[in-house]
Amino acid sequence: MGTPRFAIPALDAVLAVSDVQAVVTRPDRPKGRGLRVEPSAVATAAMQYGLEVLQPPSLRDGAFLQRLLELSPDILVIVAFGRLIPLDVVGIPPLGGINLHPSLLPRYRGAAPIPRAIAAGETETGVTILYIAEELDAGDIILQRAVPIDPEDTTRTLEARLAREGAELLAEALRFLEAGTAPRRPQDPAQATVAPKLSRAEGLIRWNMSAAQIVNLIRAFDPWPVAYTRVDGTELRIWRAKAPGNAPAPPEVVQVPGTVLAAAEAEGEPLVVAAGEGSVAIYEVQPASGRRMSAAAYLRGHPIAPGTVLGGPHRAPSSLPRR
Repeated sequence: MGTPRFAIPALDAVLAVSDVQAVVTRPDRPKGRGLRVEPSAVATAAMQYGLEVLQPPSLRDGAFLQRLLELSPDILVIVAFGRLIPLDVVGIPPLGGINLHPSLLPRYRGAAPIPRAIAAGETETGVTILYIAEELDAGDIILQRAVPIDPEDTTRTLEARLAREGAELLAEALRFLEAGTAPRRPQDPAQATVAPKLSRAEGLIRWNMSAAQIVNLIRAFDPWPVAYTRVDGTELRIWRAKAPGNAPAPPEVVQVPGTVLAAAEAEGEPLVVAAGEGSVAIYEVQPASGRRMSAAAYLRGHPIAPGTVLGGPHRAPSSLPRR
């Protein structure tokens, strides 16, 4: 049972160690600018493998439950399905259900463990295989594996790595379950933290945060919903940035977070912006109605003078020199 691309390595791993009776995924839905109705990534992969694909409108749908009973599976394997699995569904197979979760539970329970860990500045996360329980992501742990978060990781890059690591661990857990030797370790609820679903509003950069926090947010919100600021009231998405430290600038400029300290004049140079602590060097951006591009390319068509304050319709003081 799975839906997005993240679950495809897990499907491959399960196919390698067991017989898959069917794949359950979310119904087709509109995607892209044209809102063309398309199947989920998992549905597409399963159909290519010649597997039966079930796409019930509800997991309590009578026809779906009847088909599940007819298939008589030994176990349900859930990976990023996108909905809570009712316990009466989990109760159909004799071994119940297991889940692959991309965090070191009980930390980061919930819908967005990968971006929340990056945004928090974590240097390590991991994958957990656990039994399905009534409370979300609170079941007993079968296996865990730690995975480092690299300083340049975004949600896009880390998610791909966790998908591979999780798939390997899932295959190992299934072998333990088949042999009847699977571990079972209860979670400590006192150590639990939550990772709620992201909202687009969270992507608005608050320049009074530290430079490190801002850069972590930018990394966390790639590929969605993408961090952004405003230049004279117009949205500017920020795709890639670093926190090099404090940039030299007149004291009266540095006191205002969001102030542009240096505007890239040559390809490869960043747009440098003052943060609440330190400065942010921005290397890749995307205007509201344009493509992703380097900061230098953007500034050739949309000059921003040092002293301009990002985040609102503010103009640079005329007395500040261009750097």
